[in-house]
Amino acid sequence: MKLWRGGRLATLAGERGWGLVDDGALLVDGGRLLWVGPSAELPAQAAGAEVVELGGALVTPGLVDCHTHLVYGGNRADEFERRLHGESYADIAKAGGGIRSTVAATRAASEAELLAAARKRALALVHEGVTTLEVKSGYGLELATEARMLRVARRLAELGVDVRTTCLAAHALPPEFSAADDYIDAVCAWLPQLQAEGLVDAVDAFCEHIAFSPAQVARVFDTARRLGLPVKLHAEQLSDQGGAALAASCGALSCDHLEYLSPAGVHAMAQAGTVAVLLPGAFYALKETRLPPVAALREAGVPIAIATDHNPGSSPTLSPLLMLNMACVLFGLTPEEALRGMTVNGARALGLSDRGQLVAGQRADFCIWDGGHPRELAACFGHNPLIERVSQGVQGGP
Repeated sequence: MKLWRGGRLATLAGERGWGLVDDGALLVDGGRLLWVGPSAELPAQAAGAEVVELGGALVTPGLVDCHTHLVYGGNRADEFERRLHGESYADIAKAGGGIRSTVAATRAASEAELLAAARKRALALVHEGVTTLEVKSGYGLELATEARMLRVARRLAELGVDVRTTCLAAHALPPEFSAADDYIDAVCAWLPQLQAEGLVDAVDAFCEHIAFSPAQVARVFDTARRLGLPVKLHAEQLSDQGGAALAASCGALSCDHLEYLSPAGVHAMAQAGTVAVLLPGAFYALKETRLPPVAALREAGVPIAIATDHNPGSSPTLSPLLMLNMACVLFGLTPEEALRGMTVNGARALGLSDRGQLVAGQRADFCIWDGGHPRELAACFGHNPLIERVSQGVQGGP
């Protein structure tokens, strides 16, 4: 049993408010929070626990990055320059760049090469306080490479971070297929095998005019649901395809991007309890101008999560703290909404209810920061105030 005491806790308990506890303490046993509250009210069971003095430091729940594409080969820095010269994301994709470019590099990379590169990226996230991480496939677009990506993603757990894997084989049409429906048939055939190998926690798809139609996505989702796998969707990023409503009708954990989300889509997500995952890094890098409907999501009570969307093309960031700032500056979230978006709501987007808040019974995942108030995490960008990261009660350093 271990006791952390003498810190300022931002528990995020409840649905609103920072849940601040001054001179707070956390009692941990077996990787769980046994008790959280003021140091002056410590329960008798804390007697004899190993003590860690926090010295007034700020403590928050561990960060949850619920949308990443960490495993891939190559890079697409050339596309950054091309966009600066006026080419759009869609233009580059149609010309053979974008996802297809990364597919070629990923297929050519060995598992060892993919792991070495992904470990560096994951460590960058861990060093800014991430304790739970989602990783998608989708740069293989063939069974062998999709499986290789997912195996690599699973191995990132060796870094002391909880990893959730998502099969995103329905990401783009690979060059060896001329008909999208034929490729969707292949994806549906792969899913049972990938699940049998223990590689998949959820299934995602890209519903967009440059990717797959709602009808094609529905076929993937039907297969996933028959296998008992939860679904999520890249939806309404570049146009309104009605994907969010489709995903919500399938009980999706989340819909992500959402710049073109319609009122009907907002309503459907609210009814289904589907989380809206906003990705300010991609919005910024692609110089988008259409904002996701934050006010409508708030009014409808749709939980809002924030993630890095790390990928080699449209969001090459590895800074969750910068995403907190961008969520406030670009999308108008409050600092509290942004932090909730990368803690409790990020966990909800992964179907996890056992983390994201500092309350008894939750996983002992928390971060100790050099700061006086949690708003500073969103307000101050360009540096890392993390003192220590604790995952399931294990101290992991910065």
